[in-house]
Amino acid sequence: MLSPPTAVLELIRRRIYVPTSITFVALAFFFVFAPELPAWVVVAPFAASVVFLGLPHGALDHLVPARLAGRRPSVASIASVALLYVLLGSAVIFVWSVAPAIAFAGFIAITWFHWGQGDLWVELAEDPSGRLSGRISRAGTIFVRGGLPMLLPLLFHPETYELVRVGTIDLFGTRSISAGFLGLGPYGRLALGICFGLIVLAMAVATWFSARTRRQRIAWAHSQMEIAALSLFFAVGSPVLTVGLYFCLWHSVRHIVRLELLDPRGAELLANGRLVGSARRFAVDAAPITAIAILILGVIYFAIPPQTGSPETVIAPFLVLISALTVPHIAIVSFMDLRQGVWARA
Repeated sequence: MLSPPTAVLELIRRRIYVPTSITFVALAFFFVFAPELPAWVVVAPFAASVVFLGLPHGALDHLVPARLAGRRPSVASIASVALLYVLLGSAVIFVWSVAPAIAFAGFIAITWFHWGQGDLWVELAEDPSGRLSGRISRAGTIFVRGGLPMLLPLLFHPETYELVRVGTIDLFGTRSISAGFLGLGPYGRLALGICFGLIVLAMAVATWFSARTRRQRIAWAHSQMEIAALSLFFAVGSPVLTVGLYFCLWHSVRHIVRLELLDPRGAELLANGRLVGSARRFAVDAAPITAIAILILGVIYFAIPPQTGSPETVIAPFLVLISALTVPHIAIVSFMDLRQGVWARA
């Protein structure tokens, strides 16, 4: 596992990760006392993610192969990534057009994996040879971390979850025929929640006994606090709002940090605590591809407009675009994982 210097990681955690966790806990308490929020507030994070962090966080994928190799990008390396996006993205759109219910379920599954994948890299970077030394524990980390934003909204807010699912499927003229996503009733959700909770607990216990040094125990404590903060956040907040905030402020930020650490100049800015300079550098690099993605998003909204003006359906065309971009993005991130030793034994 290629891990950045400890001092840099501690600075990033102190300046970025910890404030985000605190913000999410504070928002959770706010949601408890203000459960009904205006529709524009609910969709605001997704709207902002078009130009701020969310959509742009994958806009440097064409530079990843060259950065991993420590060289300048070539026409061939950029073209190969572009071709990957065209082929896989087109395949995803085709699945949506012929089997939207399956496409939605697949989107949930791949997002579950990918968001867990992002947090796994953070965990390993902070503790490269300790708690998560085996592949089973790393797979478990992906399952738990990805399940927090993908499963908890279903367990605690099934009605909203279903509105998003049906609203997205309806873009393609196919009504949902089930009573709910996966056909789960209250007892089914309870059983699923208990199973997931037991897995979270088992992972916490197993990784605690694998933490042998003070640094590893601190990393373990950080991880459990993040899991607790995210669990509270997704349990009490509207799924559209909480998932949108998570997408922008949690997942995207962590991936951008990972990308900047691959770039010598970006890593230098982060090491010196110049977070604004690093963010500005990323924004400039990501702007061209982000602009192209926004144009594609406009075409999708024109071709398959949302069926209603509710927050759950307004975001539907955006989810279709994100799903088409996520599959090739996962391929690139998985390549990063391979090259950076995420699945190599400690």
